[in-house]
Amino acid sequence: MEEKRILVVDDQPVIREMFKRSFERAGYTVITAASAEEALEIMPKTPCSVLFLDLDLPGMDGIELCRVIRKQWPMAIPYAVTGYTTLYQLSECREAGFEDYFSKPAKMADLRKAAELAFEKLERWKQR
Repeated sequence: MEEKRILVVDDQPVIREMFKRSFERAGYTVITAASAEEALEIMPKTPCSVLFLDLDLPGMDGIELCRVIRKQWPMAIPYAVTGYTTLYQLSECREAGFEDYFSKPAKMADLRKAAELAFEKLERWKQR
């Protein structure tokens, strides 16, 4: 079976570690990045199918990162994770190509369920 890799991009080490532990316990391989730029260095070497991107990142923000990822890795499924959202930001998330978004503090069970559904969707796509 193919390795199920998740990329978590968040500038807060505590959040990255919490996501990593929770997803690894659920059986996923997890790679973390502290910035969009770091994520874009990781993706060509170690492509990840499911991504959880903080919107408020230093440098390039999560929305712009999503746009780049959607262009370069169209089969990747990105989720937005943010501490604060406005209606404008939500519409920007939709336009950028996020699958869905979660508000911090997000329930890890909800994030694991989203990852599970994303990998199921990818599996269906591959079978076509």
